[in-house]
Amino acid sequence: MNSPMFTRSTSTPNVLEINKTLKNTYFLLSMTLVTSAIAAVATMAMGISPIMALVMQLAAIGILFFALPRSINSSMGIVWTFVFTTLMGGALGPMLNYYASIPSGPSIIAQALGLTGMVFLGLSAYTISSKKDFSFMRNFLIAGLIIVIVAAIINIFVGSTVAQLAISSISALVFSGFILYDTSRIVRGEETNYVSATISMYLNILNLFTSLLSILGIMNDD
Repeated sequence: MNSPMFTRSTSTPNVLEINKTLKNTYFLLSMTLVTSAIAAVATMAMGISPIMALVMQLAAIGILFFALPRSINSSMGIVWTFVFTTLMGGALGPMLNYYASIPSGPSIIAQALGLTGMVFLGLSAYTISSKKDFSFMRNFLIAGLIIVIVAAIINIFVGSTVAQLAISSISALVFSGFILYDTSRIVRGEETNYVSATISMYLNILNLFTSLLSILGIMNDD
């Protein structure tokens, strides 16, 4: 999931405004990641069912498409952002419990978290320091995202491990690309709403993490 759905600004970039947006985005992003992690640990301890996790995801999607667009420019936008990310984090409970129960599961989860952090920080730092324009990637990323979604739906019925590995690998590349793209939009002054930027970055990180978790899980499966 990645949602470039909110109002963007295309005015001439202002260094102070750009730095302010970056600062606010990464601060809010760090807070949402913390609350999301707490929610994930809580639902793991509670042992919620996959159906309950699905309900949480559907509720989060409803917030993303209905509540957030109406409040994105107000303080309620921050409130809904935390509700959204908490639900998304909590929905990871069953998946994390599954990986935690397999041999080397805790190590796999830790590796996925570490790799996600390194990829995100590395790509963000590179984009901010180089100030490169990655807008040319937009159509490729959207096409890649559509391919991943369609392939994932088909593989639900096929159940191929090889296909799952390929889908997860492509997904990891796509969301790494979205990190470059979304960071570039902030650096170039095309994104001035830090709430919208936080949502996009959060989804990039979440999907990158789940993709890497799937890859590592398959590679460590004896």
